[in-house]
Amino acid sequence: MKLSGVDTVEKISKQYFVDHYFKPQKPVLIKGFAKQWEAYNKWNFDYIYEQVGEQVVGLYENKPADAKKSTDAPVQKMRFKDYLTLIRTQPSDLRIFFYIITDKLPALLKNFAYPDLGIKFFKRIPTLFFGGSEARVLMHYDIDLGDFMHIHFEGKKRILLFDQTQSDLLYKVPMSVHTIYDVDYENPDYERFPALRYTEGYEIFMEHGDALYIPGGYWHFNRYLEPGFSLSLRALPNKPLRFFNMLYQVFVMRYSDKLMRKLGKQKWVDHKQRWAHKRGKKALEKHLTTLTK
Repeated sequence: MKLSGVDTVEKISKQYFVDHYFKPQKPVLIKGFAKQWEAYNKWNFDYIYEQVGEQVVGLYENKPADAKKSTDAPVQKMRFKDYLTLIRTQPSDLRIFFYIITDKLPALLKNFAYPDLGIKFFKRIPTLFFGGSEARVLMHYDIDLGDFMHIHFEGKKRILLFDQTQSDLLYKVPMSVHTIYDVDYENPDYERFPALRYTEGYEIFMEHGDALYIPGGYWHFNRYLEPGFSLSLRALPNKPLRFFNMLYQVFVMRYSDKLMRKLGKQKWVDHKQRWAHKRGKKALEKHLTTLTK
């Protein structure tokens, strides 16, 4: 895998961001971005712990979802406070996924400001994501295909980014937005997955208060190096073709896959994994042919 760093800045103007990153759909890391918020000192585990009351949250782990269950189903539920205590005191791969602030903790809405960078954010779903020190998120891209700002807090986090041209080399699973389950992006096995050797992407390390702009449709793999959480501010697709592609993926592809998963269970999952291998092999052959010309 050929990984390079993204452009990194401490301050950026709206026009410069639009011209150099938003229009060309290129990621950028803004160091210490959240420091400009008046309530910046509230973005920590202690404050969240004080606010969540007796809420119970669904938790996810590193293992792929059971083929007999919905991919959206959590592996267990726990009091939010107990979860925060757990990840702060011992290694854990447990994660909280897509915690919508507007519905579950609206008090946080006044503690941040949407960036004035030319992006029209969808203000209905600012979301939080939490992870323990062993947590990682399978390589995927977001099904809504919208641009988003990913702002991280507490411990360090590693993110890999790839654009859509890399999909088959990454072993994209058909009728899904993720890659083959058993690819280890921390220690790639090039014998099992030779196409990975020819992928080109970005490697980013995030710290408390950093913001990462991720263009719509970008593949991303997240690895919590320490317990932490992130705020995601999203936008709807801003181009007609991408918008209609989003509608297809959300309302046709996703539900077709859920139906086939319900009917075929593990056989359907295994079939798609083999299909991804074949597409990866074909993409590798095409890439190597191009290199020799």
